[in-house]
Amino acid sequence: MNYVHAVRAEITKITSTRIWWVLAIIMVGYVGLVAAGGGLLITAVAREAPLGDVSLPRLVYSFASSIGYVFPVLFGALAVTAEFRHKTLTPAFLVTPRRATVLWAKLTVLVVMGAVFGVLALIAAVGPGALTLSFGDSGTGLDQPETWLMFARILLAMALWAAIGAGLGVLVPSQVAAIVIVLAFTQFVEPILRAATSLADWASAIGRFLPGAASDALVGTSFFSITQSGGGEQLPWWGGALVLLAIAAVATAAGYFTSWRRDVD
Repeated sequence: MNYVHAVRAEITKITSTRIWWVLAIIMVGYVGLVAAGGGLLITAVAREAPLGDVSLPRLVYSFASSIGYVFPVLFGALAVTAEFRHKTLTPAFLVTPRRATVLWAKLTVLVVMGAVFGVLALIAAVGPGALTLSFGDSGTGLDQPETWLMFARILLAMALWAAIGAGLGVLVPSQVAAIVIVLAFTQFVEPILRAATSLADWASAIGRFLPGAASDALVGTSFFSITQSGGGEQLPWWGGALVLLAIAAVATAAGYFTSWRRDVD
């Protein structure tokens, strides 16, 4: 029962703060704007230079994860580091002395919240994206089972990104440091690494294990993956999921045996 009570406590803590819906609003606006603009751009480009067997609707809808993933990562990291910053872990550990139980409860709730972010990101991408696609010849793709399977994989990807953010927060308790790491890696370091590793097949075989590349593989397509010039193939969707899960597990385990077990007073 301690786990159930801990989950309830985590739900209360997360939903009683503004950070989750502030990030959600920003994400919805950002994803919706990019999906609308991207839909128009990709449709125009496809008229002049067909993209082969790439599904234009799925490519547009994948913006939900390919650019929206940073928000569940940030949310997961902020939700954990806020506990260290405001010392709210102390009463949590007093009520539930087993710290592993508290951590499992927090991960459970954050994974679910990551999926919620995924739902909101999909709504933001599919709405304007389908509208702009309707002006072209490719259709919206919403009548295809493959599109809905991709939606399910996007939800899984966003849930795993939230777990990665939580693991980072456990490993790096400093809120400022965690935010800097997330933004620096997702917006600068990894895009540069993905571009660099796409220049040769041997490097591309390594680059596909980067978290962003693994996420794109899990989803099945993304604007970033089709613009790479390397000849390396993506991981299978389940391989991408395992890479993200492994990153979350390693970060969480490392954080548990270091900062999580320390005295928070």
